[in-house]
This record gives sequence, C-alpha cells and structure tokens, in this order.
Amino acid sequence: MKFSAKLFYWYKKNKRDLPWRKTKDPYKIWISEVILQQTRVKQGLPYYKKFIARYPSLTELSMATENEVLQLWQGLGYYKRATNLLESAKIIVKKNNAIFPSTFGEILKIKGVGDYTASAISSICFDEKEVVVDGNVHRFISRLFGIKRDLKQKTTLFFFKKKLKSLISNLNPGDFNQALMEFGALQCLPKKPLCYSCVFNSQCIAYLKRDVSSYPQKTSKIVKKQRHLNYIVIVSNKKLIFRKRVKTDIWKNLYEFPLIEGEYSKLNEIVNKKEFNILTNKMKKPPKFLEVINVKQILTHQILKIKFWIFSSPVYIKNSLPINEIVNLPKPVVISDFINKHLKS
Repeated sequence: MKFSAKLFYWYKKNKRDLPWRKTKDPYKIWISEVILQQTRVKQGLPYYKKFIARYPSLTELSMATENEVLQLWQGLGYYKRATNLLESAKIIVKKNNAIFPSTFGEILKIKGVGDYTASAISSICFDEKEVVVDGNVHRFISRLFGIKRDLKQKTTLFFFKKKLKSLISNLNPGDFNQALMEFGALQCLPKKPLCYSCVFNSQCIAYLKRDVSSYPQKTSKIVKKQRHLNYIVIVSNKKLIFRKRVKTDIWKNLYEFPLIEGEYSKLNEIVNKKEFNILTNKMKKPPKFLEVINVKQILTHQILKIKFWIFSSPVYIKNSLPINEIVNLPKPVVISDFINKHLKS
C-alpha cells in the first residue's frame, strides 16, 4: 500500500472531530492555524470557538479594537499573534474587499504567516499542492525514513517539503496535510510513540533500528533567561495605576502595574528607586506598605520571578483607574490572577 493511502486509512479511523475540519473557509482555517502555532489543540479549542463566535468573518474582526482582541486572547500567550490577526484583517478588508488571498504566495505575505500556515491554508482551502512541515510532521517523517536533519536549518525545510510532495500521490493535499499533522500529534508522539500499533512500523527505519528516541535530530536546548519583575501596586480608594506596556518585549500592548525590573528583596531597595519616587513624589504622605506577593511564571524562553509590592494611600493618585475598569483591560494572566485573588472584593 502506498504511503498516502496507508496514511489516509489511518486518518479516517483516528482523526479527531474538530470544528476547523468541517469548513474550507480560509478565514476560519487561518484563525485555527494561528491559535495552534504555539498552543496545543486541547487548550486552543475553546479559544477558537470563542473567537469565531465573536468574530465570524474578516469584516467583523476588522472592526474590533486591539483591546477587545487582546482580552479575548488572554491566557493564550504570544500576544503578537492576536495583534497580527487584527492588523491583517483590517488590511485584507480595505485592500482586497474582504476577500481572503487564495494562493500560497499571497497568503505568505500576510503578517505573522509563515511557510507552515500558508501551506495549510492554501492546501486545505484552495487545493494547492503545498505541504506542511511542523514539529509533528518533522518527527514522524524523520523516524520513518531515518533522516537526521535540524529543522531550524532552512535547507531542512526545503528537503522535507520536496520529500513530502513526492508522497502525496493522488490524495487531496489538504487531507494529506491534516493526516500528517494528526499522525504526529496522536501516533508518533515525542516521548512515547505508539510504535506497536503503528501502520508504518514494518517500514519505519527508526523503529526497525530500535532507535526511535534519537529521531528527530536533537537541537541545542534553550537556556531560559531569568528576569525579576517588581510591580508597584498602590491602592487608593479602590483605584490603581495601570498602564499599557509599549516596550517591544513580552506582553506588548497588554496592561500592567508600574514596573521596576531587577532583583530586589528588601522594601528599602524598592522605595529608594527612581521609578518609585516618580510615582509618589507628589503625594502629601508616602504610601503605606502592606505586603509583598511572590509569583513565578515560566515562559518558553524566560523564567519570570515576580513580586507584587502592595501599598495603600489615602490620597488621590493622578491617572489611576478603578478596579472595575482594570478588570476589563487585556493583561497578562499572572496579573489577572493576582487582581482576582488579592484586590477584588
């Protein structure tokens, strides 16, 4: 049996019932692929449903505000994905009369879209013979054919795309790609692949060599950068200072408390910082320190050690916002959790 026929036989028996598999609307496929770029299906599915319910088409999305989209995205991380979606929707509506691009080359021009997403959309929605290569596909094909190549190298992507295009046969490219991705996600798992029940085990080089764990080629492990974030939380009559984060960094365009970055463990270290004095220099009396809350958050490339330094002040604080307004602003989940646990009452 040919590779494509065997793969599709497996796919028909094992594929998950997912909403984006019931449509060829490029807008909906685009939303699903962007959500799943850095997110597992189980986590991404409820976000996809909420997003499509709120913005069922390009036109509706193009009329949204950045704050609305970011708030809907809250908890998914990699927030640049959300702002790219909004910006691109506005451009497509304005310049292309709300008609989604229909070729791989044109889709690739959309902000935030790479080879993988363009291949998925063009093959699923427009039957273009483009193939997807993500981590799941790379792992599956590496093991099956005994290939050790680093996917971070551009030449490796071209190598795998050429290899996969030779394997499509007469199968619809969209079905072929979805079957490939599903096989890697459900069968050819990273740590405990289901080799004994695999339809390819009689021809899988890694399995026959009893060397599955060494495929695909291991890349150097990411060394996570440690950062210390000190948030200054001054509560005055249920109002707080809350600002938009504009720095090109994590959480850009989300909202946060005034921030002092650096490793500080003592109160006097914080209150003597220039940033703290700027916040409080016009107050008739300094704010009263209440407590410090420690939180740790692990991101893909960073470990964040966060301290919330909580103060109270009887005086009015200029440019402060009531808590009920802050609740509705887009913010990192770690800040949202802090507010819900320690400030809302």
